[in-house]
Amino acid sequence: MISWNVFPWFSLTAILLWLIGAAFSALAPSRHARSPLTAQALTAAGIAVYAAFIGGLWLSLGRPPLRTMGETRLWYSLFLIFSGWMVYRQWRYRWILPVSLVVASVFIFINIFRPEIHDHSLMPALQSLWFVPHVTVYIFSYSIFGMAALMAVAGLCQRSGKYLPSTDRLAGIGLLFLTLGMLSGCIWAKQAWGSFWNWDPKETWAAATWCAALVYIHLRLKRDAGLRAPYIWLIITFALLQMCWYGVNLLPAAQGSMHTYS
Repeated sequence: MISWNVFPWFSLTAILLWLIGAAFSALAPSRHARSPLTAQALTAAGIAVYAAFIGGLWLSLGRPPLRTMGETRLWYSLFLIFSGWMVYRQWRYRWILPVSLVVASVFIFINIFRPEIHDHSLMPALQSLWFVPHVTVYIFSYSIFGMAALMAVAGLCQRSGKYLPSTDRLAGIGLLFLTLGMLSGCIWAKQAWGSFWNWDPKETWAAATWCAALVYIHLRLKRDAGLRAPYIWLIITFALLQMCWYGVNLLPAAQGSMHTYS
């Protein structure tokens, strides 16, 4: 059975594959015609290795590995690399795979050195059919907005609008999954606590994040919004996502939150 003890072997193998794939993606296409396909194949292989660990851990625990912060970091690093892979396939930004690798590796090494392996059983509120879709959809939206934020930073640094069509697509996908996450959470909350929305600290930050994403869409629909404002709002949206994910746990008001399962 797979346990956290073998996580370093799976994760370091995946990182090695992603690293080689990122190196191929950085090669000049004119000199290495097959480098994009090789980069995609190696990155996909690393994703498969990493996903195999998550699937094995799921079977070993007998529950979805979404209970602790360390377990959510597993999914975020997986989705982040997957999102970077999709972006590279679509737009061939040669820097996106190396940067995605660096960011994902940060979360992976946090889990290696501080895995939070304590095995919490699922409390009654989490024993719901909505648990897995709600959390995974949210984390996937986080990864999509992470990609958009990276492009926003690149666009600000280069003072270029070439990333805006890409960020528009990503923001739309991210907002879709963010909305699905909120709706599934509302249905789950109705079943668990008797109401769709309670203005819990985490719910409040989730609403703020959703509104920030809408501001970006609004700015892009305005023809006179310029370049800086949309990019800046994407970065703000991503910062709010981090607050919604784990930053809210540091607030005093979150100690009595319905989303704190300790």
